[in-house]
Amino acid sequence: MDSVALALIPWLDPQYILDHFGAFAVLVVCAIIFAETGLLVGFIFPGDSLLVITGLFAFDRDGQIGGIPIWVVALMIGAAAFIGGELGYYIGKKAGPPIFERKDSGLFSKANVDRTNAFFHRYGALAVILARFVPVVRTFAPIAAGVGRMNYRKYSLYNAVGAVVWGVGVTFLGYFLGYIPAVAYIVRNYIDVILLAAVVVTVVPALVTYLRNSRKAKQAEQQP
Repeated sequence: MDSVALALIPWLDPQYILDHFGAFAVLVVCAIIFAETGLLVGFIFPGDSLLVITGLFAFDRDGQIGGIPIWVVALMIGAAAFIGGELGYYIGKKAGPPIFERKDSGLFSKANVDRTNAFFHRYGALAVILARFVPVVRTFAPIAAGVGRMNYRKYSLYNAVGAVVWGVGVTFLGYFLGYIPAVAYIVRNYIDVILLAAVVVTVVPALVTYLRNSRKAKQAEQQP
């Protein structure tokens, strides 16, 4: 990875983690996935690329990492993602309101919470599950769900589905890409560019629509 963050903190590089932590690599991967989905600072971690590279890493080592079979590794990652999402919801529910109830606190304004809450009410499962695949959003989505008091049972169910689809699914995707040498080579060398392009294509149109709707809503509120 070629970002400034990785130049300063090499252990954020997925390949570095898997190469240098030996038998503890799986635990380190799970800890990072947990932090990315459960802690506010988690957005700095390389979630998507870490999962794909973990799968490829296991493929290159007879389907194991530190003696742990890939299917166990994938389940451990899925569990870490689920637990992280549960913690994020709890943090949002308990600690979020004092921050978000302020009249004006930038990104954490009450208006943004109201919009996020409306989004969750409208799209429910889709919002929770798809958030897993968008960097930064997957860190804040559980917290926003907690702040918005989304039904816990419903959230927990969708959180579990998202954790399996993303955590287990993307890890196995990386593993099976190993069977296609040309694709595996491209992924190993250009994973960050690929993921960034995917995020831009997915997020930018949605962001533009969101900003337009927000502007229209503000104009409507200002009219007598």
